[in-house]
Amino acid sequence: MRVIIVRHGQSSYNSQGRIQGRSDLSVLTDRGCEDAKLTGVALQGLKFDKVYASPLQRAQQTASIVLTQLQQQDRLQADDRLLEIDLPLWETMLNQEVREKYAAEYRAWKERPHELKMLLPQADGSQSEFFPVLALYQQAANFWQEILPQHQDQTIAIVAHNGINRALISTALGISPAQYHSIQQSNCGVTVLNFSGGWGEKVQLESLNQTSHLGQKLPTFRPQNIGPRFLLIRHGETDWNRAGKFQGQIDVPLNDNGRNQASLAAEFLKTTQIDFGFTSPMLRPKETAQIILKEHPNLTLHENADLREIGHGLWEGKFEAEIEAEYPGELARWHTHPESVQMPEGENLQNVWNRATAAWQQTIRQVGNNTQTGIVVAHDATNKVLLCSLLGLGLADIWKIKQGNGAVTVIDYPDGIEGKPVIQALNITSHLSSGILDKTAAGAL
Repeated sequence: MRVIIVRHGQSSYNSQGRIQGRSDLSVLTDRGCEDAKLTGVALQGLKFDKVYASPLQRAQQTASIVLTQLQQQDRLQADDRLLEIDLPLWETMLNQEVREKYAAEYRAWKERPHELKMLLPQADGSQSEFFPVLALYQQAANFWQEILPQHQDQTIAIVAHNGINRALISTALGISPAQYHSIQQSNCGVTVLNFSGGWGEKVQLESLNQTSHLGQKLPTFRPQNIGPRFLLIRHGETDWNRAGKFQGQIDVPLNDNGRNQASLAAEFLKTTQIDFGFTSPMLRPKETAQIILKEHPNLTLHENADLREIGHGLWEGKFEAEIEAEYPGELARWHTHPESVQMPEGENLQNVWNRATAAWQQTIRQVGNNTQTGIVVAHDATNKVLLCSLLGLGLADIWKIKQGNGAVTVIDYPDGIEGKPVIQALNITSHLSSGILDKTAAGAL
């Protein structure tokens, strides 16, 4: 089952910097309408079995414009479980007014969203406690539990809001409410989730918050951003990726398609100021990084051996059928419980986690607190482990994250390197092929 998640277009309250919540006074701006049209164009070629949308008019307007482009208006169904986060004490207020009037609560909202508590007046004069983020996550879980069984092997779309979209993505993947602000949802940004089975079974985040179709290659920085931006990139394709052969730490170079993917990534990032570069020292990521940085001949490319790919040991150089014949059942366990597998004469995921996260911390300290942007080029397993770490997920969750050859992931530190990272976009592959879906080779991992 494929799920396309879209945030509504820019609204009048978005442009004014107001808290919307469940208020229905806000409508799409001209820009919001235009971006909704562009989103519809980007989704052409997809046939939806059903499109669920929040009943609030800014979401309904967006869904209607998108579906008009697709000529699939009859697929639309409003669903109250897609209402935006309920912030009854703040709705219609300017962000600045909320920061001043509810300083402690606003600080909790930003730093400990799962603990945000509102005291709501009751008819008898008493007050009741309400936890907006926790309630939103329960709302999202309820939606998935009812909707998933109805649409096995189908494609659906969801058009809703920043908060509920984050909660939908997070509950599907098992990301904690404490990480509510760790992912971004831009106006008309597109996210793709793939489900195999029902609620609690296999799920994959194919991409997060794509905005290229809006003429915005990378999502914009959050307001008052003071920290660096890291573009985490998987190396281009190799012949072994294409063939489905385990390569691990065997130093397989890029193939012609891989070099082309790196060139397309370079073109995609051509207008982005690149201030630093880091790479695994292996041939395939290093060449990818060098091609991307060809327009930056004076920039030093730093190598870090701890960013290298997982060591598959005796599995390296083998196809899945060969591994299954020699190590019966281990490949299936690798695909279902990867955290429990020790590669024969190689590494386990904890080894990769320890060195890769240490390398990441070393990298962000080396870059420091500034607004520079740079690239970090590594491998499938390495990138997945890093992203699981940044999202508060664990070793068992690596299959939930997609990393295509030549794909770009955007990681910001809006409050500086001592603050929490934000995954602004994940697995952007629009520069590699038309459309929003990742069409790169899966490779062997």
